[in-house]
Amino acid sequence: MAARTSHDEAELQRAEQRVVDMVGAMMEFWGFKRPMGRMWTLLYLSPEPMVATDIGERLGMSAGSVSMTLAELVKWGAVRKTWHPGDRRDFYEAETSIWKMVTRVMREREMTLIREAGEAFAHADELAERQAAGRPRTDPERVRLGFVHERMAQLRSLAALGERLLEGIVAGEAIDPTPLKEASARSKAG
Repeated sequence: MAARTSHDEAELQRAEQRVVDMVGAMMEFWGFKRPMGRMWTLLYLSPEPMVATDIGERLGMSAGSVSMTLAELVKWGAVRKTWHPGDRRDFYEAETSIWKMVTRVMREREMTLIREAGEAFAHADELAERQAAGRPRTDPERVRLGFVHERMAQLRSLAALGERLLEGIVAGEAIDPTPLKEASARSKAG
């Protein structure tokens, strides 16, 4: 086996940097801050926990940015703080269970959003029903409110379906997309 040359090392570092940048871009696409993805990837690829100063140097980030990004990653459970006996500095290592991180995000971010959406749909639906009540059937505003009510019912149904699908995903169940396809077909027909 041939010894690695400095050229090989530089090529590997460039490849690792590209991976760090690509995961950062994907995390940004999913609504997180790019530095969070970059930092998690750097730690994920590191065989040993790293201190904040080394992380900042490797990623070209200021001490303040490193500190804020680490705090966010710790909050999301994507990074954990560790210690080395005799060393007063904090060390950081990546959570290596992708499934654990994804399900936490789904529970805390997507599930919260879909529940809030369902509540907003229900509130708007109730208002439309109340305003339509007592109006003559031929009143154009009642007709419009009836249409809004039908669409709100579809949105409420979709939110409930989305919540069930997310709960299934988080529980690790096999997901059948048929109900989502059927809901889509109903909304096109209605």
